[in-house]
This record gives sequence, C-alpha cells and structure tokens, in this order.
Amino acid sequence: MKVAIVILNWNGAHFLKQFLPVLFEHTPLDNTAVYVADNGSTDDSIQLLQKEFPTVNLILFDKNYGFAGGYNKALEQISADYYMILNSDVEVSANWLKPMVDYLDHNPEVAACQPKILTYHQKNYFEHAGAAGGFIDYLGYPLCRGRILAQTEEDKGQYDDITDIFWATGACLLIRAELFHAMGGFDADFFAHMEEIDLCWRLKSRGYRIVCVPQTKVWHVGGGTLQVENPHKTYLNFRNNLLMLYKNLPAKKLQKVLLIRFFMDYLAALQLLLTGKAKNAWVVIKARLDYRKMKTKMKDRRKENLKHAVQTDIPEILQKSIIFNYYILGKKSFSELKK
Repeated sequence: MKVAIVILNWNGAHFLKQFLPVLFEHTPLDNTAVYVADNGSTDDSIQLLQKEFPTVNLILFDKNYGFAGGYNKALEQISADYYMILNSDVEVSANWLKPMVDYLDHNPEVAACQPKILTYHQKNYFEHAGAAGGFIDYLGYPLCRGRILAQTEEDKGQYDDITDIFWATGACLLIRAELFHAMGGFDADFFAHMEEIDLCWRLKSRGYRIVCVPQTKVWHVGGGTLQVENPHKTYLNFRNNLLMLYKNLPAKKLQKVLLIRFFMDYLAALQLLLTGKAKNAWVVIKARLDYRKMKTKMKDRRKENLKHAVQTDIPEILQKSIIFNYYILGKKSFSELKK
C-alpha cells in the first residue's frame, strides 16, 4: 500500500460525521486506505463508523493513549510506504494528497511534508497549528510561516513557495513510514503537544529535509480536543517544550538556553497570574517541576539523539527571540521576522 491515511479519534464523532465524507470525496483510494484509530472514546464514534463508514479500517484501543502514544500504537499495525497523519477536524480540498506524495516520490532526502493549513472558521487566514510550515527560535518557541505567537496572517499567497521548514504539523503530516519507525515514532511520554516538533528535530539533526508543499491546502478547526487557554494544554506545551530542548539541544547550547528559559517561564507565569489566569499560571510552574522529574528518564534518549546527529546548526532554528521581536520590535509576521 502506498499511503495509509490515519485519523486518531477521541470522542470526535461530530468531526468524523462532518469531515470523513469530504475526505472520501477528494481522495482516490487506489493504493490508499483510510484508518481510524479510536483512543477509547465514550461517545458514539464507533457506532457511527460501523454504520455510516463501513469501508474505514477501524483500530480500537482500551483507553486514551494521547496523540503520541495513540499514533505509535496505531502505526505499529499498519504497513504502507507513507503515513498521512490527519486530525479528525481537518477539511481537505480536491486533489489534496497528490502534490505531497509526488514531492516525496521525487525527493528521497525529504522525510516528511505538510500542506498549507488554513483555519476552518476564517478560511483565508492561516491556522495556528502549522500554517505554512513550522520553525522554532533559539529558545525553543515554535512559530510558523503565517503565525507568530497568537498572531495569524491572511493568506495572500505570500508563502506559496515550497520551502524547507523545521517542523511539520501533526494536524496533517505526510511522513515516510520507514523513517517514522526508525526514529522511534513520537515520544509517548509527551502524551500530546510538541511531539511532532520533537520527531522532526530528530529527523533534521540526522540530515533529512522537511518541507511545506503549499500547492495543497486544508482547513483545520483547531482546538478540537483542548481549547487554546485550557490549563492542561498550557501545562503540556510548557512541559513538553522543555523536554524537547533537553532531548535535542547540543551541550554547547543547552545550559544557556535552559537558564534563559527558567526566567522566561516564570515571567510567563507571572503575566498569566496578573491577567486573571491563575490556573494557567500554576500549571506553568507545575510543568517546570514535572520536567525536572522527567529529565532522568530522558537521558538515554538525549544520548541517542546526539549520537546520531550529523548537524546541530540547523538553518530553520532562527537565531533570534520571537518574544523580543514580537513585543519589543513589533514584528508580528514571519516575513518581517526574516528580514
């Protein structure tokens, strides 16, 4: 099989009912199959799939293993050349899959790619989770072509070139199956959030390319499982970001970055507290405490990553602070930031 489209579902029956018909309409199924891996849903997802979408290959789990663990367990059971990891709340467009598959077919050094991700609620604006391709700054803060922090841009064709990126979004990620498994898949200890950036960092450090292919575009609802300011989401983002830095940064950079992040994270907690988001402020502190507890079990993974790294100065890691550029210099678009 050439492509396995794999959707991880958790209590998302409404998204499956809305977006699976569009997926089937726009996806020729020659040498392609659609899978739904269910993460222990308690809604009527299973009944819906069995009744209305009998051609979907169904994988059932006994509980919620998170985004990372759920996909790892699902992809262990699926044989294909490419995995298309697709969120249940994504609306695809006509001919959406072919440009990405063709690009991987003709560029063997490219490990993974993503399309242009636009928001379902405002269809001419980029979506937060991926936009036109992901980067990070030297402190580990993610950004995208089309999205800096919470600021998203209108899509005016400014990012329509195929370009190398640092990370491709897990909302719509086409990846070589062989490499997914060779890298160990997602880090299941992340549970959810940042796991795709961590995986992409492993790929980039080992010399593979990751690109955005904006000839394909999809629309993402976003926040389908956890809303933007949900404290648990804040916790996972802060904790996993620190774990990702620890696992992947070379020794010459690690201590400096972690020292700066110590102050930046507590400043973020203070800002959340002063703006009336006390629960979010507390989980930032909890994230730092839990990161310290989890560092020990990450030591071997860090050694493994650094052992296989063939490049540590990755061009798609911007050697500037997006926080400084955004709040002090007023640069609120990717184009301004790159100038």
